[in-house]
Amino acid sequence: MMKYDTRISGWGECALQFLNEDCNFLIIFNETAPQELADISVLHTVAMLQEEPCVGDTVQICDLSYTITAIGFEALHTLKELGHCCLSFSGSTQALRPGNIELKGPVFTENHLYKGGRLQIL
Repeated sequence: MMKYDTRISGWGECALQFLNEDCNFLIIFNETAPQELADISVLHTVAMLQEEPCVGDTVQICDLSYTITAIGFEALHTLKELGHCCLSFSGSTQALRPGNIELKGPVFTENHLYKGGRLQIL
């Protein structure tokens, strides 16, 4: 079942700086985000969360697939209300921050991200 389905509409000038060895995450927000948050975020169309994501679910970002390994206690609320969370590529089985969804899978780089790409949780 599709739990979340949206399309990437753009990203702020500082959004991809977190894709480095020290951080290795993306901040996502609905495209209605205030400018100061839009500058550091990957923006996507507004979408309804159909069902809460769970550990073991698949997240597809553009053309790559990841397995959810942990979910922070704030991530589900902010994803539902604002289309916001931090997609962390750590593979950790413990959420590194309250707003994180931890993912395990291939290395994600800025070259993988494109406008119109789908962001889905299955």
